[in-house]
Amino acid sequence: MGKGGGCVPSKKRQPPATTVAAAPSSSSAAAVPRDAPEEALDSAAEEPRRTLRLYIVFYSMYGHVEALARHAAAGAGAVEGVEVVLRRVPETLSPEVLEKMQAPDKDPAVPVIAAPADLEEADGVLFGFPTRYGAMAAQMKAFFDSTGSLWEKQGLAGKPAGFFVSTGTQGGGQETTAWTAITQLVHHGMLFVPIGYTFGSGMFNMDDIRGGSPYGAGVFAGDGSRQPSEAELSLAEHQGRYMAAFVKKLAQV
Repeated sequence: MGKGGGCVPSKKRQPPATTVAAAPSSSSAAAVPRDAPEEALDSAAEEPRRTLRLYIVFYSMYGHVEALARHAAAGAGAVEGVEVVLRRVPETLSPEVLEKMQAPDKDPAVPVIAAPADLEEADGVLFGFPTRYGAMAAQMKAFFDSTGSLWEKQGLAGKPAGFFVSTGTQGGGQETTAWTAITQLVHHGMLFVPIGYTFGSGMFNMDDIRGGSPYGAGVFAGDGSRQPSEAELSLAEHQGRYMAAFVKKLAQV
């Protein structure tokens, strides 16, 4: 998907419809009797639908982004025909540094993505990461920096992608973190899929503190002690479901 240039005439072009068709082979198992009912004809014409894969790739130091990732996965998993693959990006900090930062251990149930090339089998990707000065954390940037071979052959071109984020404060980058990350998608030729205001009235709630924006789901982590609210988790679940439905629709075009 996504490497296309101009249309090239096929060397195996089928004969025009006016030519006489060959008689059907009596030994063909796929042949349908002339008097078969419409249901049989429809069944024979149907092609088996393949399962679509939505990758959710994230970095989470204290668990806030991971909580969004899991709820996004739950939302996406509710869409029929879409399989969710949850992966972490590699950690760049040493265990000693992480211990001093009081970062909890990573859940081994969510594996580290084996290689950037794994994304080639994805039909869509959601990337989740915390903010560092209004942009993505270094761990996620390091992962994007390792995708050079995919960029060289435009292996991700045409694939839809979206973002969800975590920030320490209300003005810390809920929008700019996603906005500045779009450059990574542009160089890969990927399609940025924002959620807009599809969450409905939940996007306009002013009674509670809530992360998230038209760019994607989000959470306020504060000093690390604040946990994601129900509204923030619901928005992440909505984004997962919305993205999975988009991937499914795009595959049917």
